[in-house]
Amino acid sequence: MKVSLAHRVLLVGFMGSGKSAVGRELAEQLGWRFEDIDEAIIRDTGMSIAEIFKDPGESSFRLEEHRKTREALNQDEVVIATGGGWAVVPGRFDEIPDSTLTIWLTVSPEEAIRRVADSENTRPLLSCSNPLEKARNLLKERSDSYSQAEHKVDTDGFSVEDVSVRILEILQANNPRNGME
Repeated sequence: MKVSLAHRVLLVGFMGSGKSAVGRELAEQLGWRFEDIDEAIIRDTGMSIAEIFKDPGESSFRLEEHRKTREALNQDEVVIATGGGWAVVPGRFDEIPDSTLTIWLTVSPEEAIRRVADSENTRPLLSCSNPLEKARNLLKERSDSYSQAEHKVDTDGFSVEDVSVRILEILQANNPRNGME
């Protein structure tokens, strides 16, 4: 982070890493707003992510995802949960304003599959005969992109609260005067 005081937190990571759940908890702890980019797209389009991927297609989804994320990044006191593929588009991290703390929430492919299987949201990228193999391949492809985040926080085996506390510690270390001492 180029500036010592964070005005927003951007969460990146693979599907099932906990971006939405951790983002909500973190925003509540900070007294900030929470913006889930996928939820904003669903709300504004009236379509599920799977429907958008089917027609008008993934490229249309990525354009809307980019627009929604830019809007959220122009706000202060907001925790933003990006979609799992947001970070893989070249140049995305270059567009993040100063005073934004970026966190990569890591998850193993096995844990990601377990978590998304428990969710009611259909994951279009895992609609295949071998979701675990697909998750392993996608995670391998995306890891370099996710690693552009300033901090990495493991979520395997940790509760939403545990992960939120870890991010609060990182935020406090970066914001010594943020009132959380």
